Amino acid sequence: MNTVKVLKTELDYTTALSRTIEIFHAEEGTPEADELELLLLLVSDYENRNVKLPELNPIELIKLKMEEQGLKSKDLESIIGSKGHVSSILSGRRELTLKMAQKLVRYFHLPADIFLPA
Repeated sequence: MNTVKVLKTELDYTTALSRTIEIFHAEEGTPEADELELLLLLVSDYENRNVKLPELNPIELIKLKMEEQGLKSKDLESIIGSKGHVSSILSGRRELTLKMAQKLVRYFHLPADIFLPA
């Protein structure tokens, strides 16, 4: 078992990631499985302290989900409203309402907090 320590630098982090990948398929009950469990906790802790995820723009995420699912603007009319409403929302000329956001969350299976300002 390698020495496991708190990850303080990016070098510590990348070294821990490499070792994690190396022993990722360790069998339960082995020293490597115990080491893997510790490494996963340490890597997660380091990422929570040091890795900042970019803010999601709700409209860009909706467009991405539409592209992934092969949807066109007209497919959102039942959720958002008329063709003009959909166009205005997707272009950013009009704000999403709470009701629209709730429907989009259910339709695309998105976390509701992406529609909340930070």
